[in-house]
Amino acid sequence: MTPINEDPAVRPGGRLHRRAFLNGSVAATVAAASLAGGAGAARASEAALKVGAGRAAIGIPASLLPLDGFTTVHDDLYVRVLLLENGPARVALVVLDLTSISAEAIAQIRAVIARTASVATGDIVVTVTHTFSAPHVQASTSSAGAAQYVQNITAAASAAVTAAVQGLRPARVGHATGTCDVNVNRDVHTADGWWLGTGESGTSDKSVGVTRFDDADGNPIAVLVNYSVQSSVMMESVMANGDLPVSADLAGAAVEHVEKQYGGDVVGFFLVGSCGDQSPAFRSKRFTIDKDRNWSQVDARDAGWILLTVQGERLGTEAVRVSETIRTSGTHAGAALRLLTDTVSVKTVPMGHPTAPTTSYDFTPTGTADVPVWVLQVGDGVFVGVEPELSTDTALGIRKHSPFPHTAVMSMLEGGAKNMAEAQSYARITYEAMDSAYAQGAAETVAAKAGDLLRTLRG
Repeated sequence: MTPINEDPAVRPGGRLHRRAFLNGSVAATVAAASLAGGAGAARASEAALKVGAGRAAIGIPASLLPLDGFTTVHDDLYVRVLLLENGPARVALVVLDLTSISAEAIAQIRAVIARTASVATGDIVVTVTHTFSAPHVQASTSSAGAAQYVQNITAAASAAVTAAVQGLRPARVGHATGTCDVNVNRDVHTADGWWLGTGESGTSDKSVGVTRFDDADGNPIAVLVNYSVQSSVMMESVMANGDLPVSADLAGAAVEHVEKQYGGDVVGFFLVGSCGDQSPAFRSKRFTIDKDRNWSQVDARDAGWILLTVQGERLGTEAVRVSETIRTSGTHAGAALRLLTDTVSVKTVPMGHPTAPTTSYDFTPTGTADVPVWVLQVGDGVFVGVEPELSTDTALGIRKHSPFPHTAVMSMLEGGAKNMAEAQSYARITYEAMDSAYAQGAAETVAAKAGDLLRTLRG
């Protein structure tokens, strides 16, 4: 339910604006345009696969706090880099434990990756885990603290990619899927309209996509986990002493469990899926709905860390279980590595921030934006990524029509952008103004077209 989704840019002490996109069907249109290979070129190779992975913590010293309202660090935020090579093709995947990231910081990260790993800037895919317990990345010119934060993020990216380059070696890849029930649809019907809570009757994708890379001897190098949830267990939860803590939240807890299970230099990556309408099943600061559909908000404060630990452990445990079923292959010719990129122009609307249940929304277009998309094939698996937060129905539609045995749909690439509505959103809410061409909720139809293009990529 895009129009009533809370604004993740709002934090005590700071605000960062991200675009709000007009319609969920745009998401699949973006994927379709990219897969067709229109503006972007397909870079492909089927030589011997090589993989390297590295991680480094983002420095947030006490001297930098408070930052964007955060006053203490509960657990570290990381930059993780996966380096893939297949003959002349080389691709880098950068995953940051952030809510979103500025274009300035992305440009600096790309420069470091390109220089250190000899990767073309167009072949560097940057995404975030979408943890809501991280300071937003403001422009360096906004304050000395913001400038230092960007510098520390870039330094962590440099250390992570250096480790990935040093660890680059012949590798094998495998994919598998499991299930885990730690997410829930967050759209709830109250007496005053649609709002946020635990919408048990709404669509929720419980699948856990896992990709594992091993070296030639079968030793794990990296484990990728794709799951549809916002990392918001501790979002805006204030501790009993008044602190607002920094945390990698659910994504960080799950990946930490994976890395501890495998030990050594194995790096875990969390790839956020259709997070536009999915929240953790249990949040520390949450909305509750009574029998008369009246809403209120409560905060578990320090007790919220128990909720985070248990849910992170549960998701991480399932990721490890699924990983252990994978039989990797591809150290010799045949492990495809292909990256397609493109953009499509879409209409945008102003980003609102309702603070209570809503029954209507002004959906008047105000401009256009170029939305990028990435499609990365590794072996018999494919990762379809877009910038905006996708709804579950849209992502499921893309996966349904994919010919690849493993299809991971990702949101929040290139810094992230606000949600895009789909058919279910239009069925739930009355729009005060809307372009009739976007009123059909055509995400499912366009997703099917994206599936046709995925089959073309499959050959």
